[in-house]
Formats: sequence, structure tokens, C-alpha cells
Amino acid sequence: MSPQDTDPDPASVRRIIHVDMDAFYASVEQRDDPALRGRPLAVGGSRQRGVVAAASYEARRYGVRSAMPSVTARRKCPDLIFVPPRFDVYRAVSAQIHAIFARYTGLIQPLSLDEAYLDVTDPLIDRPSATAIAQDIRAAIRAETGLTASAGVSYNKFLAKLASDYRKPDGLYVITPRMGPRFVESLPVEAFHGIGPATAARMHAMGIRTGLDLRAHDMDSLARHFGKAAAFYYGIARGRDDRPVEADRRRKSVGTERTFEHDIHDWAEALSALDGMVDRVWGECRKRGLVARTVTVKVKYADFQQTGRARSLPQPLAAHAVFRQVACDLLRPFFPPERGIRLLGVTLSNLDLTGGASPQLALALDDPGSVQAGP
Repeated sequence: MSPQDTDPDPASVRRIIHVDMDAFYASVEQRDDPALRGRPLAVGGSRQRGVVAAASYEARRYGVRSAMPSVTARRKCPDLIFVPPRFDVYRAVSAQIHAIFARYTGLIQPLSLDEAYLDVTDPLIDRPSATAIAQDIRAAIRAETGLTASAGVSYNKFLAKLASDYRKPDGLYVITPRMGPRFVESLPVEAFHGIGPATAARMHAMGIRTGLDLRAHDMDSLARHFGKAAAFYYGIARGRDDRPVEADRRRKSVGTERTFEHDIHDWAEALSALDGMVDRVWGECRKRGLVARTVTVKVKYADFQQTGRARSLPQPLAAHAVFRQVACDLLRPFFPPERGIRLLGVTLSNLDLTGGASPQLALALDDPGSVQAGP
């Protein structure tokens, strides 16, 4: 028996649950409107430049995915039904779900409105196992919200997230310490949370296509190619991940974007859009009790080329007018543009609390009216 097959001391093993709601936004819409149930549904804008924020499982069978242009989604699924997003409703349902989590543990790390990590190594209630707690949570979510959730249970965050995807939708899967190293061997590296498309492409160029391929590289080799991320890749190839569940995790940025119906060239039109975005972002920061030192403006052209500028101040922004002026100063050099502009965005980062802010609930929707909070 190899060292990887031996069981560690149970007292030293963490018990982590990753809960992920199934097609959350689309499922809320189908719950609230029975006429939408069983039909291919997309939450988002149906306009020429709209974007799919979420797709029901019926729509996913046609290849419709979140972040897909609405025109592409319509081509893939001519019978696709579009409904506008209701962010206030999604946030309210998310609060219900997180209240259920809080019955079992105080160590909750929200990743977004619809998913979170829970450390139940020392739970608040007496249950025989993390699996039993995950079953309780899924049952409570169904009973109290009418929605389904998938859950993964394991001894670290990396494997718990992989496990929650394994039996979706409405599934539960457990990866034990004995299973962990072998579970990752056959998985493609692009399926690993934390390895994006660009990194996966670099790994493919090195002959690394699976977890087993990745495990064949020692730390020195990985460090030469991937720098500081090498230790993480080295660990996950062996089923290891020591990252804690961060219950007090704070947001890193607050921003919003607007995609225009038609490409814009005019400064006055851009300024009008910028004013609306500045108002939304400033209002979100005020509501959360946050102050910021860095302003970033994003510009995406008609050919989808993207650029932007940022400015960091020595002190937090003191007023809405200061925020607006900095944003205007950052945007002005892009005008007059050589190409039409299809999207503008504004983000505040280098955040700090002024008091009373709640933990981060990331909202990552490409919608003209949404405020986005970075993890």
C-alpha cells in the first residue's frame, strides 16, 4: 500500500462542504412562474447585444451557457425564452440559503449568491458526519425555497468543489482522503478549479493534460513555468489543498458594466452612461459601508478588443463628485475613439470598511443594470 492510500488520523481531517445551487437564477424564475417550468429559459437580455446571465438545464441541452451573447443563444435554441433578471429576488433567496448554512457552522465562505464553502469540522449541531449535514442542508433548501442544490463533501476546498459538480443537478458526492489523489488522476486540467483556459493551454504545451500528468512534474519544474502558483498546482495534483474556509472574506472590488445597443463614438453619450454607472457603484459602496482608493475604467471596442485605465489615490475617495471626476479623467483619453465602443465599465477597488459591512457575496453578471462585486 502506497503512502497515498493510507488513511490519515480522522481527528486531523477537515470536513468541507461546497454547496452550489442548480441553475440558480433560471430555477428561481421557473419556481415563480409555473409556465416556464420544463422549458428552455435564459435569464438576461434578448436584445441584439444582450448576454445570457444564466440558463436553465433545458436550455443547456442546446449548448446555451452563461456569458453567451443572446443572438448566439437564440441560434442554438430557437425556442429559448428570455426573462429579465430580478436581482433583488435572487439576493433575497440567497439570504435564505445562507441563513440555512448558519444553522450548521459559523465558518461560511460565500463565493457568489449561489455557492459557498462551509467548514463543518466542528459543527454547531450534533450530526454524525459532514455527509449527513450536507443532506440536511440540501433538504432544508428544497423545503424552504423550493429549489435544488448540489453539494460536494471532502477534506479540502479543491476537492469539495470538484465533488459538487460530479452529480449535478440535485446531487451529492463525497471524496474521502483515501479517494482524493486517485480522483484527480484522470481529470483534465481544465476541469480543475483554479486553472483557467490560458494556464491550461500552457500546460498542454508541456504535455500536461490530466492530473496524473501534472503530478509527474516536481516543484522546481512547475515553479519555472508557473511561479508562485506552482505550490498550489503541485498540491492539487496530489489531492492536497490547505486553504482555509475564510468566513470573514471581504470583497476586493465593486463595479458595473454597460453594453450599448449600438456602438458609440460620442463623448456626451459616453459621459451619460458613465454617470449612471458611477451612481450605481457609489451607492453600492455606501450601502455596504465601503471606501475605495482605486478607480478603473474599462473600454471594449466593437471588435471585442478591450483596454482600460486605473488610478490609485493616496487616500480613499471622499465624495461622489471626486469619484466621478477621476472616472471622467480616466475615460477622456479614449475619445474620440478610432473604433466604435460597445461596452464601458467602472470599478472601485482597494476597498476598506467604514463599519458595518457584511461579508462578500460576489455578483458576477454581465448586465447593464447589475453591480458586480469582486471576490
